[in-house]
Amino acid sequence: MAPRTAAHDAPDPVSEPAAEGGPRTGPPEAPDRTPPRGLVQRIVRGRPEDPGWARPALLALLAVTAVLYVWDLSASKYANQFYSAAVQAGSVSWKAFFFGSSDAANSITVDKPPASLWPMALSVRLFGLNPWAVLVPQALMGVAAVGVLYATVRRRFGAAAGLLSAGALAITPVAALMFRYNNPDALLCLLMVCAVACVLRALEAGRTKWLLLAGLCFGLGFLTKTLQAWLILPAVAVVYACCAPVALRKRVGQLLLAGLVLVISGGWWVAIDELLPASARPYVGSSQTNSFLDLTFGYNGLGRISGNERAGAAGGGGHHGSGGFGGHGQTGLTRLFSSDMGGQISWLLPAALILLVVAVCVLWRARRAVAAEQAAQRAEFLVWGGALLMTFTIFSFMSGIFHQYYNIALSPYIAALVGMGTVLVWRRGGWLARIVLAAVVGTTAVWSYVLLARSPHWLPWLKWVVLVVGLLAALGLLLAAGGVREGAPERRRPAGAVTAVAAGLGLAAALAGPLAYTLNTVNTAKGGGMVLAGPAVQGAGGFPGGLGGMRGQGGAKGGMPGGAAGRHEGGAGAAGGQGFPGGFPGGMAGAGHGGTHKGGMGEEATVSAAAQRLVEQDADHYTWAAAAIGSQSAASYQLATQKPVMPVGGFMGSDPSPTLAQFQRYVAEGKIHYFIVSERGFHGLGGAKGAGGADGKRAGGPGAPGGFGQKGPSSQISAWVEKTFKKVTAGGATFYDLTQKKA
Repeated sequence: MAPRTAAHDAPDPVSEPAAEGGPRTGPPEAPDRTPPRGLVQRIVRGRPEDPGWARPALLALLAVTAVLYVWDLSASKYANQFYSAAVQAGSVSWKAFFFGSSDAANSITVDKPPASLWPMALSVRLFGLNPWAVLVPQALMGVAAVGVLYATVRRRFGAAAGLLSAGALAITPVAALMFRYNNPDALLCLLMVCAVACVLRALEAGRTKWLLLAGLCFGLGFLTKTLQAWLILPAVAVVYACCAPVALRKRVGQLLLAGLVLVISGGWWVAIDELLPASARPYVGSSQTNSFLDLTFGYNGLGRISGNERAGAAGGGGHHGSGGFGGHGQTGLTRLFSSDMGGQISWLLPAALILLVVAVCVLWRARRAVAAEQAAQRAEFLVWGGALLMTFTIFSFMSGIFHQYYNIALSPYIAALVGMGTVLVWRRGGWLARIVLAAVVGTTAVWSYVLLARSPHWLPWLKWVVLVVGLLAALGLLLAAGGVREGAPERRRPAGAVTAVAAGLGLAAALAGPLAYTLNTVNTAKGGGMVLAGPAVQGAGGFPGGLGGMRGQGGAKGGMPGGAAGRHEGGAGAAGGQGFPGGFPGGMAGAGHGGTHKGGMGEEATVSAAAQRLVEQDADHYTWAAAAIGSQSAASYQLATQKPVMPVGGFMGSDPSPTLAQFQRYVAEGKIHYFIVSERGFHGLGGAKGAGGADGKRAGGPGAPGGFGQKGPSSQISAWVEKTFKKVTAGGATFYDLTQKKA
């Protein structure tokens, strides 16, 4: 054997080349004499190191994403009226803008901090109140998230990986749903992508400024959806502490500084809200103590994990928890693969988990020549993978409120891992790469078949096409003699024709299912607080005990309690089960089994022209043109008239705001004109007889103590108004004129 020389120990710059656009290893190259590109040329042509097709492909992807997210956007009208009413209020009152008030007269806030409302409220200030002005900012956030994800993945893994990741995010059904909707999750998703991007930039050379920017993103995320923004903090902090290429003391100092930025950027608004006297600000919606900290750590915080939400709907009973108003799916590792969750997010989840494990194992055995580059790539997999695993675990086992659309939080992590992992394995080549890619494609095809089979009457041919094409592609990848072989680029041969075709078919099969779901989503009007992506799914019910299918396009045969059907025919829900004591508060409107939608649970409600004219009459002479029990009823009238309407009791009518004494004082001072007797949602909370049991047939009984029928300020106010003031009707709706007492 020949003796080793210095040449044997020198780094081999081509044995494991860096990904396109990533940091290079090996001997220094000759200086680049290419003149720097101008801004326009940089936008059109991209970075000099990128292949010529990369930037045009990115621009095309962003353009298609923008069209996808704004297509027929106004069909959903004001989407979730609960938040749209707050947007309207913030567009006419800076105080309401700052606090996130439900109405411009600042009686009560929504149940979240206000950051997600700010872009929409500014848009409405500029363009007037209309669905486009409310929803377009959300769509633009989606396009921005796709672009940031591309740039982040491309930086170290190349343009191909970036495009695959960005495209996977763009067509994830729950992402397409939320980026066309006005819930806080759109802004939260964008901020989390930006936070991870900043952490990864900081990891490259231990740069403090990027870590501080990550802290800023996490702080703004807190002002968007409180503690959900911090789910991935432990994972990214641990990876940075272990992997950043600087001294341990500096790493600790950087993390502490980033934590300080996080506290300041997320805490300044909280400090103002907490330090102001209660009389100088609106009541904190969905809290029972008029405290944002109580809301943060109770209803919006630990209560979501334990299921012991103390507010939001039912006083002591909890309104969405496992012991209150319906659970939110069986907890456990299979939760996100279940009938009502799987089609929202899990299409590429098995592939992401497989590629994460393989990539970490492969990169752990770093060769000396490229140890730094492989270590950096490994750190990126750990950040994205840690974020995925933390979020997946918490979502799988949390016992409190959990809506299907929360799964948008997982979408960028899954997409990044799929793009990075696929390209990493493809470039390594060899028999191991073929086995891994074949397993990924085959598993994804089989799982897509399962998900599509849950909607047997919707595109029934698609599941077979996906299954057959996917399995053939997996077989082609496994058996093809071509492919990329290990070694330096000049020693590698191009992928054989069979391998290239198999890879293309595998990609098409993997993305066909989520793309079809997404196209169905953007072509279907959505509304309400429990919105879902995709078609109707068999066996998917929002609540246990057979409470019916609040599903797909909004329909719910068997329906919600009282039979609240959506605006579109849905799939057949499960047979109704036991009725709630007292039914739903005042009953969800509708007759059960496909009953007429009347705006329950945040759905779009129609206000007649006559009722609108009545509420608008002399409205400018009053602080509130009207008042109604619960935000759903108040929001529909506020959006129709653009006048302040007080939501008595907040979202579900259960908040102690205002008290009976406060309401009586407002009436005596001439601040409220009408009291709305609503058939749209939650009027009658607190002892009103429910309109139906869970099967939409039986009448509800009297309210149960501590539950929906709990006597409280809302029921006291309703009883006092009905006993004291004159009833008037307009357009089939009933009102009480608070300026005219009964004779």
